[in-house]
Amino acid sequence: MSGPAFAAVDLGAGSGRVILGRVEGEAIALDEVHRFVQPTCQGGGRDRWSLGAMFAEVARGLALAGERAGELASIGVDTWGVDFGLIDAEGRLLADPVRYRDPRTDGMLEELHALVPRAELYARTGIQFQPFNTLVQLLAQVRQGEWPEEAATLLMMPDLIHHLLCGSRSGELTIASTSMALEARSRTWDRGLLEAVGVPGEVMPELVGPGTLLGRLKPALAEELGLGAVPVVCPAAHDTASAVAATPLEEGWAFVSSGTWSLVGIEAPEPVLSEEAMEGGFTNEAGVFGTTRFLVNCAGLWILESCREVWRSRGLDLDHAELLRRVAASPSPEALIDPDDLRFLHPEDMVAEVRAHLEERGARAPEDPAALARLILESIARRTAQILERLREVTGRSLSGVHVVGGGSQNDFLNQAIADASGLPVRAGPVEATALGNVCLQAIQAGAFKDLAEARAAIVRSFPCREFGAG
Repeated sequence: MSGPAFAAVDLGAGSGRVILGRVEGEAIALDEVHRFVQPTCQGGGRDRWSLGAMFAEVARGLALAGERAGELASIGVDTWGVDFGLIDAEGRLLADPVRYRDPRTDGMLEELHALVPRAELYARTGIQFQPFNTLVQLLAQVRQGEWPEEAATLLMMPDLIHHLLCGSRSGELTIASTSMALEARSRTWDRGLLEAVGVPGEVMPELVGPGTLLGRLKPALAEELGLGAVPVVCPAAHDTASAVAATPLEEGWAFVSSGTWSLVGIEAPEPVLSEEAMEGGFTNEAGVFGTTRFLVNCAGLWILESCREVWRSRGLDLDHAELLRRVAASPSPEALIDPDDLRFLHPEDMVAEVRAHLEERGARAPEDPAALARLILESIARRTAQILERLREVTGRSLSGVHVVGGGSQNDFLNQAIADASGLPVRAGPVEATALGNVCLQAIQAGAFKDLAEARAAIVRSFPCREFGAG
C-alpha cells in the first residue's frame, strides 16, 4: 500500500505496541513495528509505571515506523483506563503513575461510598463501582498523604504520552470517562465529586474529543527520531473506545472487547442511569461521535494468563495453540468460578487462588493445567452470557448476536463457549481492533475516510471475521 501512513501507539497494561496503519482507497493494512513489555518500577512504597522507560519504547517504535513508512501522516496514542499522572506548572512529571493493581485502594471504595452514597454517585457519573477507578485512587492518594502540593494538571495515561510528544495538556473524553470523575450527561468534570475526595477541581485538564489535532511533535524529539513535524492526533484514547469504534456492529449486536479484561456491552445513543443498570454493574463510558459504551467491565484472560505465568515458573510452558488443543480435549468442568471475585485482582499465585475459590465452595479443583484452563474459559463465557442477559433486561432490547474483538477473539474455544452459553451467534475479529480504531480516527481527521461508517466498511473488507453458531 502506498496511501497515508498513521502510527498507532497502543499501550496495554501488559504490553505496548507501535503499529503502522496504511489507508488506500477502501482498504486498511496494519504492520506491527515494535512491541515491548510495559516497564514497571517501585517508588514511595507503590507499584508504578516507569513512564520514562515506557516513553523511550514508544519513541523507538515511532522512529522505526518513520523508517518503514518514509513519512507519517500523524501519530495517536490509546491506553487502558483509570491510571494517571500529575505534572507541575512547568509540565514536569511529579512521580511515576501508580498502577491500578497497587493495593493502596484496598477498602477505599467503601470510604468513597461513605462520602457519596452509591445511588448518588451512579446517578452523577454512570460508572461501575470498581476499587481501582480514578476517583477511588485519588481518595486513597489524599487520605494517605501522598497528594503533592505542586500538582498543576492531572493527565490520564494517553494524555501523558501525548504531552511528552507534543506538549499538549488536554484530556481526551473517552479516557476521562473511565475516571468516575466525569458527569455522565454533560461529559464535564464533576468538581463536586473531586472536592469531596479532597482534590482541587482546577487540576483537571480541558477536555477534547476523539479526532482532535493536539499539536505537532516537539522539534527536538522530531529531530531525535528522524521525523518531521508530524501531527499528533488524539484518537479515542481509551483502548476499549478505539476497539469499539473499529467493531463493525450491526443493529441489535452486542460487543465483547476481549483481552486482559472482557468489556461486554452495546453502543448506545445516551447513558443509561437507572437503578437496574447500577445494580447490574453497568458502566457508561464515552464512545466516539457522541455515543455511549454501555457495558460491564469483567475479568477476562488476565486470570488464565496469570495461571500460565505460575505454570511457566514451575517448568510448564505451553504456547496458546498447544494449550487450547489440550483444553478442547479436557472434560467439561464440574464447577465454575466467579471471575469477578476481587481475590483474582492481584494475587501472588493465581493457580492457588483459583483452587482456593473452588474448594471454599465445596468443589474439587482439577489437577491438570488444561482442565483448569478450560474451567477458567468456561467461567468467562458463563459470566459473559449472564451480562448479555442482564443487558436485555436493563435496556429492554433484544440481541441478535455478539461481536468479539481484540486479542481474545483468536481464542476459538472461548468464542464457541460464549455462543453456547449465551445462545447467540458469535462473530470474531478483528484481532487488532484497538489499533484499527486508533488508525481510523486519525484517518478521519486527515480526510482519508469521510466518517466512521466508511472506516468500518473498510475494516470489514480488509479483515474478514469468523462465525460461531450457538450450540
